[in-house]
Amino acid sequence: MKRRSFLIGAAATGAGLVAGGATFFRQAKFGSLPKGERLKRILASPNYRDGAFRNEASSVWLGAPGVDRGGFFKSLFRPASMNLVPRLGEIKVVKTDLHGLDRARNLLVWFGHSSCFLQLDGLRILVDPVFYTASPVSFLCGNPFPGTDVFTPEDIPDVDCLLITHDHWDHLDCRTVMELKSRIGQVVCPLGVGAHLECWGFESEQIVELDWHEDTTLRGASRTLELHCLPSHHFSGRGFERNQSLWASFLVEGTKRVYFAADGGYDGRFRRIHERFPSIDLALFENGQYNPRWAQNHTLPSQLAAEMCELAPKRAMTVHHGKFCISTHPWNEPYENERRAAAESGIPLVVPVAGEIVEV
Repeated sequence: MKRRSFLIGAAATGAGLVAGGATFFRQAKFGSLPKGERLKRILASPNYRDGAFRNEASSVWLGAPGVDRGGFFKSLFRPASMNLVPRLGEIKVVKTDLHGLDRARNLLVWFGHSSCFLQLDGLRILVDPVFYTASPVSFLCGNPFPGTDVFTPEDIPDVDCLLITHDHWDHLDCRTVMELKSRIGQVVCPLGVGAHLECWGFESEQIVELDWHEDTTLRGASRTLELHCLPSHHFSGRGFERNQSLWASFLVEGTKRVYFAADGGYDGRFRRIHERFPSIDLALFENGQYNPRWAQNHTLPSQLAAEMCELAPKRAMTVHHGKFCISTHPWNEPYENERRAAAESGIPLVVPVAGEIVEV
């Protein structure tokens, strides 16, 4: 009788956990998988094969069977000895009044991690804004470092374009974009990512989805910008379904060229991008949230100088650090990485404080 009661209780507990898990993953913040005409376009993409998007070079995505995820789970517990999270005041942030900026200035403001505000030729572009959390379970991980959460969606003026590089939580935050929605003109993102935005109430006419090597034009009052969707070497997914939307880097081209490398392991693509765009004024490289076991998905410190050399921009800047802990390296190590990479590559380095204006 006791055994039967135990089995019944265990079954009930298991059923409850399954039901709870299903409810959790049905939350709107997880977005939606592509379907209908969007799915038809994905199926026709040369980068979608055997049921998933693929990198140009063969790779294994971070969550695949046999790929170590220990670094991520260790970061959930954040032992002080690993120096993963700075103390309050160790990271400086400047609260720039973005509403008061002159539109005629070509400038960039970095908010920490990969979130940026770009003004170029009178047009405003907001890139990968994440102002709240980089995780669906913020009580475990994904909260901003102490003192780095000074910017909120209310601080962002109307933008002509929301540019999303891929759908991971540290690049696409539902709460952030929902609070910005009324001030966003157009959304540009890789194939499939638009399904999330439509799920959150954006109009389909607002959304431009691009495959690698496709372009779109952003029109302003007196000038236009070209947005070029270019490869990266990464993966995608907000739940259990992986690689059903594309990941990408982007080049914004007007009177100046600004390149957002986004997330990705080293694969030689920067040399190919340089051949197509030999003159880039400012390039933002990934530098943070790496782990030696994730080399196919994130740039390692030892690879950063090679990427800078192969792309050969006039100036370089690094992102993907300074706000969230989602790996196991010391929080300040990326700052050492960028200085070393700049010295090795000879590329002039821009090192702004979060919130500081960088002239383009």
